[in-house]
Amino acid sequence: MFLTKEEVIELLNPVKDPFLYITFEEAGAIKEVSIKEDKKHVSVKLAIAKLNTGEQMQLQQEVVGILKRAGANTVGLRFEKLPDEVIRKYQPVADKKKEQSLIGGSGNTKFIAVASGKGGVGKSTVTVNLAVSLMRLGKKVGIIDADIYGFSVPDMMGIENRPVVRGKKILPVERFGVKVISMGFFVEDNSPIIWRGPMLGKMLNSFFTEVEWGDLDYLLLDLPPGTGDIAMDVHELLPTCKEIIVTTPHPSAAFVAARAGQMALKTNHEILGVIENMSYFVSEKTGEKEYVFGQGGGKKLAEVLNTKVLGQLRLQQPYMEEDIFAPGVYQEDHPNGKEYHKIAAKIIAKLEE
Repeated sequence: MFLTKEEVIELLNPVKDPFLYITFEEAGAIKEVSIKEDKKHVSVKLAIAKLNTGEQMQLQQEVVGILKRAGANTVGLRFEKLPDEVIRKYQPVADKKKEQSLIGGSGNTKFIAVASGKGGVGKSTVTVNLAVSLMRLGKKVGIIDADIYGFSVPDMMGIENRPVVRGKKILPVERFGVKVISMGFFVEDNSPIIWRGPMLGKMLNSFFTEVEWGDLDYLLLDLPPGTGDIAMDVHELLPTCKEIIVTTPHPSAAFVAARAGQMALKTNHEILGVIENMSYFVSEKTGEKEYVFGQGGGKKLAEVLNTKVLGQLRLQQPYMEEDIFAPGVYQEDHPNGKEYHKIAAKIIAKLEE
């Protein structure tokens, strides 16, 4: 006989909530269990303290592992948030931290600016998917959409909510376990922005000092293309910031991207590497790679900047999902999702070695 509901509950009761550090039994976390004995499928609904986080992803893997080792062929998991009174009762004192700015704070957050020489090379796509991939690897991640004139991160991630203010702090919007703040949240209906440099710099500074980011491992900045005011402000605000340069394989795109890279070098920002986007197209008919934008741009740029190519991404849309709208986020099993996973792992290895 396959697993019973009672056995599933007994197996999962000792598992601990990743934020409250109490067992599922203590938290009353197991809300529903259903079994399809003929297919050896177990479906479980769990309540936890925080949703859409790296810790949830790890918990998911733990629960699936426990049930598969007990004989399940497939496992379906759904999550909801625990009631506020349960969270308040068991929330660790250490989590009720004093608010502090990321700049001059604990110093644990690693800053990565994603830059390009020109627009349209997929810099924002790289920022979003690198952030999600870092989160999938268990990191706490935030994004500042600092592309003030061309903000697109909220649209790419399918974000419809807006930040809320608590006291004197702005709470970023969270999606796919990544915290996001963008100029797009503060602009009405695609109105054009006609600010001057000093005003832009003030807004960027506010994104660091007035947003309640919490405890982040990585904060990614989606910079405007080129080497303008915002890029200069980032170099002044964050002297420890690392940089990734995005290009396409086309020689002219790589040539222009070299300017952004040279600026990083002049301001002593370490370049982590080059990401070549739109590297090739895989024909569905022949299965062969077609280099529609040429070849070699990423490699040549990396040589000029004395760095490495971190990854090459194909021309392909994310898979369509009925219940999840996020037109710019690649799934884990997508070819580009797998490539981003490798890139994120390389970055973690380099920065946490």
